[in-house]
Amino acid sequence: MSDRRLPQGWREAELGSVGACFRGRGGTRADEQADGLPCIRYGDLYTHHDCIVRSFCSAISPTRAFAYTALQSGDIVFAGSGETPEEIGRATAYCDSSKAYAGGDTIIFRPGPGLVSRFVGYAVNSVAANRYKSKMGQGSSVFHISSEHLSRLPLRFPSLPEEQHCVADVLQTVDEAIEQTEALIAKTQQIKAGLMHDLFTRGVTPNGQLRPAREEAPKLYKESPLGWIPKEWEVDVFGNRISIVDPNPSHRYPGEQETGVPICSTENFRGDDGFDLSRSKLMPPQVLLEQQQRCRFASNDVVFARKGRIGLARRYGDTPKVFSHTVVLFKARTATVDQNWLLWLARSRWFLDDIDRRMNSNSGVPTLGVAFINAVTVPFPQADEQQVINRHLDEVAGRESTEDAELTKLRSLKAGLMHDLLTGRVRVPVAELREVVV
Repeated sequence: MSDRRLPQGWREAELGSVGACFRGRGGTRADEQADGLPCIRYGDLYTHHDCIVRSFCSAISPTRAFAYTALQSGDIVFAGSGETPEEIGRATAYCDSSKAYAGGDTIIFRPGPGLVSRFVGYAVNSVAANRYKSKMGQGSSVFHISSEHLSRLPLRFPSLPEEQHCVADVLQTVDEAIEQTEALIAKTQQIKAGLMHDLFTRGVTPNGQLRPAREEAPKLYKESPLGWIPKEWEVDVFGNRISIVDPNPSHRYPGEQETGVPICSTENFRGDDGFDLSRSKLMPPQVLLEQQQRCRFASNDVVFARKGRIGLARRYGDTPKVFSHTVVLFKARTATVDQNWLLWLARSRWFLDDIDRRMNSNSGVPTLGVAFINAVTVPFPQADEQQVINRHLDEVAGRESTEDAELTKLRSLKAGLMHDLLTGRVRVPVAELREVVV
């Protein structure tokens, strides 16, 4: 982009002309030490670090530090390789002054005077920067980018460091909100996991409270083939009480078309209780009609992954969809099973542990057959107790869903702000803009 189209007071320059690019060096995983010196490995850039370093997930032995690149405050660390061109060159800004190191297969950019490292950390992860890096990626199964290519990456930035700081402050504030929301979701997930364990081992009393643990009230429990369970519960095989419906027993599909009904497989499972069908192939409506006649879809049917991501379970929901052979549906066949509770049963330790044991003993079977699932043995509370258990778990799941929606909203906000602020399309207020900026 020419300077003529830049916002007033902004510059555009190749990265190598406003700082230095050079390759990082490092040893092997054998150098890791839990209480060692913090290190950024190239893989950490895809799994742990975002635009600015907030914490470390790798550390190296001090005796091996000489083999690594020592970081200076303000350095930008790029991943030198990646699995796809689109993700190549992920980067993070190291803004601390403590000792830290970069490992091998990284590229370091050391900004020169006039550049604010936090701003650069966001700018080199922008859509425009990522587009440039993806074009420069070379390879087939693994893609690489060189320091020479990165040194030619176009960087747009305000001439005033004050404005760079303001842009970084706005984006960092959103990042902190994202981090807090992620922590809140992680805490809610821990609460849900603990609640599921308690509810599927102790259950609830008629007043809706958790039963006392067996150690506190042994008379409330009985021995069963599955161990100790509440004495009101019954043990049965899954297929005696639940119908398992295969929506696509032929494993055949017509050709994809431009309009129609999205096809859903285990790859479309998203979140804790939904599907992402935005990139699904579209099938003729007749395919849905045929599956509907076979399956009689209901919104609270349980969709269970039996191939690939085995063990995931979701409710059908309200969006019409065609199912691939990677899933089956669970439907309660008797009044002794509450259909809404069935989702939580499919996610319970009793159910998934039995499947795991069977998978371990049948490791050559890539797909769970209907007969295979029918034989799983699980405990069944009485129907009214199932409904109370369901309410408890739906409540915490609803909280998690609200937090997930807030996280999605914040990530969308960040994406929009990065586009607007890192291009100068929207200017942030700077209290002391100097008159020399024209």
